[in-house]
Amino acid sequence: MKKLYQKNELTFAILWIVCYVVLFSLADSLSEPTGIPKVFTLFLSIAMAAVLIGFICRNGLKEYYGLCPVRGSLKSYLYFLPLILISTCNLWNGLALPENLPKALPAAVTLAIAGLLEELIFRGLLFKAMCRDDQKAAIIVGSLTFGVGHIVNLLTGAPLPETLLQIAYATAIGYLFIVIFLKSGSIVPCIIAHCAINGLSAFGRDAGTLVNILTALALVVIPVAYALWLGRKAAEQNA
Repeated sequence: MKKLYQKNELTFAILWIVCYVVLFSLADSLSEPTGIPKVFTLFLSIAMAAVLIGFICRNGLKEYYGLCPVRGSLKSYLYFLPLILISTCNLWNGLALPENLPKALPAAVTLAIAGLLEELIFRGLLFKAMCRDDQKAAIIVGSLTFGVGHIVNLLTGAPLPETLLQIAYATAIGYLFIVIFLKSGSIVPCIIAHCAINGLSAFGRDAGTLVNILTALALVVIPVAYALWLGRKAAEQNA
């Protein structure tokens, strides 16, 4: 794995993306007959996270991929309050505990770990590899890739309008996560937020079409506004 990484960082990132998508889809399919959603995917996600984090730590890449404390004071990031607000988005319409909570927990934990993996793969491996050639292009492609990647939800039966809304706000949130990583030097706040968004999705209450549209709009406006504010703040500090 180290030889492939040293040979071509971008190829290494793409390989991880392919493995993540294919193996998670396969594990989800194998989990369905058991009656426990994502039970096999849970073990797969833990294994993949352990392998990737172990690789990063063993090769002295923790700071390179942002597995380190935030650079600067929390005040300069508004104490990440907008990020905390976004993290709770799946509970904005209320809390709905599943009837069989023990059976739902593996799915919730798997979704949370998937958030960690997606940050390390998309914001870490892919973004850093692309930054070597063109940082601006990496920001655009990284944000769009993360957003458009949610189109795979159509394969699991998600409605088209709902999927399009998800693509829009996922792109905005992906952009914010990249800005936070760039300005703070840490991917940890993004990991925590992504894990919360994913994990809490298992306990959110369903809402009507209008509420979903308004929620999606808020999840576009808040991340973009916060990202632009962080960019301007950083520019003022460097002036």
